[in-house]
Amino acid sequence: MLDWSGKITRVLKPKGFLFGCSLLLSIGTAFPCTRILWNNNQYGVLVARSMDWPESTEPVLWFLPRGMERDGSRCGPETVVKENPLRWTSKYASLAVGIYGVGTVDGMNEKGLGGHLLYLAKTDFGPRDPRKKGISAILWLQYVLDQAATVKEALALLKNVQPVMIQAHGHDATIHLALEDKTGDSAIIEYIHGKPKIHQGRQFTIMTNDPPYDDQLALLAKMDFSQPGQDTPVPGNISAPDRFQRAAYFSKFFPEPKDMQEAFATILAAIRGVSVPFGTPYTKLGDGFPVYNTEYRTVADLTHGIYGFELTTTPNFFWVDFSDFKPEKAQPALSLTPGALDLAGDVSAQFKPATPPF
Repeated sequence: MLDWSGKITRVLKPKGFLFGCSLLLSIGTAFPCTRILWNNNQYGVLVARSMDWPESTEPVLWFLPRGMERDGSRCGPETVVKENPLRWTSKYASLAVGIYGVGTVDGMNEKGLGGHLLYLAKTDFGPRDPRKKGISAILWLQYVLDQAATVKEALALLKNVQPVMIQAHGHDATIHLALEDKTGDSAIIEYIHGKPKIHQGRQFTIMTNDPPYDDQLALLAKMDFSQPGQDTPVPGNISAPDRFQRAAYFSKFFPEPKDMQEAFATILAAIRGVSVPFGTPYTKLGDGFPVYNTEYRTVADLTHGIYGFELTTTPNFFWVDFSDFKPEKAQPALSLTPGALDLAGDVSAQFKPATPPF
């Protein structure tokens, strides 16, 4: 029997709060990743994502109750939206993964709405339009988790909101947003040439990075997956188009699950299959932006309110059950930092009261 204690000598742990967005962006550009939505089985709607990055993003899992006051002008201690910033009070509780203490990049809320921020080099939010409420791009996801119950509601809210680029050291937080809900609806939101481009529908189940989504779909259409089998040629490298096509291929084989354990195992196997292993050639793939190893993976069961997490530097998988938390306004925010080897199974009881820095 393997004894993991003492065998892992290097776990990526938080280094402490990174002050401001300059440090956040000086280490790279944004978040190359993969998202897979499974919305056509009889058990439930599940979604998985990978986070690929060259160092620890200092992930912290947060339970955020209703009634939290948010300031969309902020990125950490800095004010990045000067005119007409969006401010709101959270309507719904959420489970989310923080990044560097300045925002969230993945999560779900109590109503079964899930969301993910991923890298897109072509992102262009356009010049600031002060007629619209402005929000720091790193809080874009948290806004919809706080305020919307469905993809349709989220899209309606975002019509009058403009994400604002966070820029420092010559790097931009170029990101696009994936949303899904427990009905199986899905949306991919990209800003290209200053205008939002939205793909909404159950069919939009895969998302990676560049090129933009229309181009990804065109590339996928050239692949013959009409009769997929073990001899079907499938792209196997780590570029965003290869991961997009491989994820689309894998998703065609998902078996009907008989229980939650099998459903989680199925989609977790798929997201592992499009993850980036340590030591692969990371630089200058695709359009020339670097691709990095996978830091963590998440799986959300939107139907039953289960959120799973797997850090790649530890051998354990754990999950959180929404029903273990009290979402009311009077409840404190709670947090959990992954990395300990004894984090396995349902870890809801290990969350501790904490004040979120965003």
